[in-house]
Order: sequence, then C-alpha cells, then structure tokens
Amino acid sequence: MDVEEHIKTNNKLPSYRRLILNTLFSANYMNEKIVEVLKEFDISEPQFNVLRILRGQKGKPANLSTIQERMISRMSNTTRLVDKLIKKDLVKRVTCENNRRKVEITITPEGLKLLDKIDPVFEEAEKEVVKNLNEKEVETLIELLNKLRK
Repeated sequence: MDVEEHIKTNNKLPSYRRLILNTLFSANYMNEKIVEVLKEFDISEPQFNVLRILRGQKGKPANLSTIQERMISRMSNTTRLVDKLIKKDLVKRVTCENNRRKVEITITPEGLKLLDKIDPVFEEAEKEVVKNLNEKEVETLIELLNKLRK
C-alpha cells in the first residue's frame, strides 16, 4: 500500500515526505511484530534489548550508562527497566563496596534461559518481516538506512 493510500490523501506527497512516512510506517510495522513475539514471554522490547546487551557482555557486568549507550531506543528509562528485570529475577544489580556510586548489572541464569527460549521464535519473526525482500535488497536497504543516519 502506498503511503498516500495509507493516510488517505489524494495529493501526491513530496518524495522526502513519502520516504519519512514510509520509514515510520515500516518501523512501526516491524515493532508491532517484535512486540507480538515478546508478549508471549511477558517481556517488553526495551527489556529484551537490555537482556541482549547484558548477554553480549559475556559474563562481565555492565553499568547503567553502558546499557543506555547501547539501547536501540535511548528514550528508555534504563533504571526503571533494570528494576523490572530484577523483580523478574532476570538480572541482578551489585553495588561496589568500595564505591557506593558504582553499580554493576549482570544477567542471571534465568535471564539467559529466557533468551534461549525467545531467540528461535524471534528469529522466525524477523525472517517473516523481511520475507518479501531478497538478500541483495536487504543489503541495499541496510546501506541506504545507514547512509540516511550519517
């Protein structure tokens, strides 16, 4: 569906606006698919992002600013996300004894197990989202989106 159809206008939009609207619609479409998958695991997309960041630390703790820097959406309240994950026993927070301001966060074995369950389902959803594109088109789109953000 063309963006003009989607927003129900008969006016031909300038190409830059069509691009921006198409990108926003596409991002929302992808996000809805992600949220749908994660819902069955009772976890939000930002919480999932935090868990994957911590798994990527390979056992080394991360502080809040490291997590915040690596978040897909930097608008997320990282402290609140970590608190929710602690309540679910998916991450733990340790305060350094020598420096009370230094807080380290690690993923728990339960957090790793949850990611192991989510990973195959999530991968299938990702493949479903891009199924109408061939590999060359995917690579081209990645290049163009990277270029857009420079």
